[in-house]
Amino acid sequence: MGAAHNLVLRIVSGVVLAALALAVTFFGGGAFALFWTAVALLVWWEWLRLIEPSEHFGLLITGLGALAIGAALAFGQHSGLALLILVLGALAAGITATRNPVWTAGGLAYAGALMLAPPLLRGDDHLGMLAVFFVFAVVWATDILAYFVGRAIGGPRLAPAISPNKTWSGAIGGSLAAVLAGLAVLWPDSLAAATKIALTAFVLSAISQAGDLFESHMKRQFDAKDSSVLIPGHGGVMDRVDGFVAAIVAAVVIGLVRSGGHAPAAGLIAW
Repeated sequence: MGAAHNLVLRIVSGVVLAALALAVTFFGGGAFALFWTAVALLVWWEWLRLIEPSEHFGLLITGLGALAIGAALAFGQHSGLALLILVLGALAAGITATRNPVWTAGGLAYAGALMLAPPLLRGDDHLGMLAVFFVFAVVWATDILAYFVGRAIGGPRLAPAISPNKTWSGAIGGSLAAVLAGLAVLWPDSLAAATKIALTAFVLSAISQAGDLFESHMKRQFDAKDSSVLIPGHGGVMDRVDGFVAAIVAAVVIGLVRSGGHAPAAGLIAW
C-alpha cells in the first residue's frame, strides 16, 4: 500500500511539474527565464544542505548574490558576462568554504548552468521552443522507461556501487524510448535527418543518465537519500533535474558547436 501510494504521489507531482515546465517553455521570454532562475536557486539551497549544513547561511547568500546578478545580466542578453559573474561567484564560494571547497564551487557552477542553459537554448523563436521540448522529451522518456523497464526486466546492475537499483536493461530501454520520443517531437522529413536526430537523442539520453548517476554519487558521498523533501514522491528539486542539467548543457554545447556559436537551437535540431 505504501509503495502504491508513493507511486501515485510520484506520478501526480510529476505531471504537475511537467505541465508547468511545458507551459513556461511555450510562453518563453521572462517567464521561462524566471522559472529556471527559481529552480537554480532551489538547487543551490539543496546542494548546500547536503555538503555544508554548518555553513549554510553565509554560502547561501554568496551564491544567491551571484545567481541574482547573473540572472539580471542574462535577462539583458549579456550571457557572457553572466557566465563570468557565476564563475567568479563559484570561486568565491569555494574559497570561503571551510569544508568541501571543491564541492561548494561546483554546486554554484551546477546551479548556474541550470539557470543559463535553458534560456540560451530557448531563445525567442519557435525553433528554440522545439529544441527545449526535444530535450524534455528525451530526458523524460529516459527517466520513465528506464524505471519501468528496469523493474520489469531487471538483470545486471548498471553501477551497483553508486545506484544499486539501476540496471543495464533500464538504461537501454530508457535510451531507446528517448530516441522514439525525440523523433516524435521533431518528426523529421528524411531518413538522413531522422538518423542524426536519433543519434542526438541517444547521446543526450546517455548524458542524462550520467547526470543522474552523478547526483546519486554525490548523495552517497554525503550520506543522503534525497536532496530534500520539497517534491512529494520525488524528494528534492535536484532529484528531478539531475539528468536534465547534464542533458541541457550538452544540448547547448552541441547546438553552439554546430551553429558556429550563434544559434544553439538550430544547431541542435535543424539537420
